[in-house]
Formats: sequence, C-alpha cells, structure tokens
Amino acid sequence: MTAAGAPPIIFVHGTRFSAGQWSPQLAALQEDFRVVAVDLPGHGARSAQPWSLNAATEIIASAVDSLGCGPALVVGHSLGGYASLEFARRCPEQLRGLVLAGASASTRGPWARPYRWAAGLVPRIPADRLTRWNDRLLRRLYPPEVVDATILSGYAFHTLPAAWGEVLGRFDAGAMRHVAAPVLILNGEKDTVFRSGESDFARAHPYARVELIPRAGHLANFDDPVAFTDAVRRFAQQLPAPG
Repeated sequence: MTAAGAPPIIFVHGTRFSAGQWSPQLAALQEDFRVVAVDLPGHGARSAQPWSLNAATEIIASAVDSLGCGPALVVGHSLGGYASLEFARRCPEQLRGLVLAGASASTRGPWARPYRWAAGLVPRIPADRLTRWNDRLLRRLYPPEVVDATILSGYAFHTLPAAWGEVLGRFDAGAMRHVAAPVLILNGEKDTVFRSGESDFARAHPYARVELIPRAGHLANFDDPVAFTDAVRRFAQQLPAPG
C-alpha cells in the first residue's frame, strides 16, 4: 500500500534502452510508491516516434499526470537524466524531486567529442550485430532478473545519433539553476566520465547532494540494484510535501 504523502516516481531510461531498464526498481518500490517507467521517443514501444527533447519532456509530463498524485520524483539515467533536466526546466510545477544518475557531466566542450564520434559510428554498424553484442554483454555481466526486461524490449540504436546530437552542446552545471526541487546526484563510483562534473552540478543547486554506489559503473542500477533502489527510496522519503 502506498504510504500517505509518498511522491509518485517516474523513471526515465538511458541511451538505447527502454522502460525495461527499471524493472528491478519498479518491482522493489511498487508497494510503497506509485511508480512508472516511460519509453522515450524513438525507444521501446515508441521506437517509431522521432526523437526530440520536446517530445521527451511531454512524455514525462504525461506520465506525471497519469499517476494523478501531484508533483513527482523523476529519476533519469544518462540520456534520461538530461531529458529530466529539460523537464525540470519546462515543468517545475510537476517536479517534487530529481535524481540524476550518470548524468552529471557537461555535454559541452572537449567531453562531447567522443560521444559525437560514437553517435556517428553507430549507424555504420548493422543493428543486428549491435544487438548481439549488447545481449552478450548484459548476460555476461548481470543476472537474468536484472536485464531480461531490457533485452526483451530491444535497443534503439537508430535513435542514438539524433538523441545525442540534440543533447551534446546543450547541458552543463548551469542547467541545475533551473531546477526548483531538491536533487540527488546518484552515480556509480567507477563512472568516471559521467560523474566528471558532479561537484560542479552539486554546487550549482542549493538543495543538491551527491551519493555514490560503491564499485558500480555507469549502469549503477544494474551493478547494484538494491543499493540504487535504497538510495532512491531514502531520497523520496525525505522530500518535503508539495507546496
């Protein structure tokens, strides 16, 4: 049963994945919170929808409305974290809290170069080959209960160039100044690239703090689902009531 005053929680997946990325978190939190995971445009069930940050923001906003519980805690990973920052800027009245996971690196300047290179390379590799590589990697690294939903949902390689093409050059720590709600910057300890700006991101917001998942990398919610979920749970429980 959902606790009185508990915020609804919206989960926003990362690059090439889908709502299935969050199956461990949904299963663990659904008794205490209203929870939902969305597919971003061009991903999962929305594979045929063109990517845009505008559309991503609308999808998150619609998910908040669908739960009918007022402003939500939004948890965004990687690409989904940057989309959640854009949502926070555009829809502050719908946001009760924000978790940025693997999304506290500037997408401007020198850091963007390898991602522009990767975004250009992916379309040159056959999608079936990329799928086999990703399936083998996930199955080698993680147990079935963690990654089966992600593998079953497939991958959005075709959307990667457009998605990162729009995100790159757009976000840095200054984006935090547009977030009106408390922020948890939740990173894997070993995610050196995507936590490279975490101190700058935290300093740019009066109610932001950093928490690390020990020994975890960029896919921290796969590397240690229990620790990741517990961090989200604690943050949700500490959020002030709306208004």
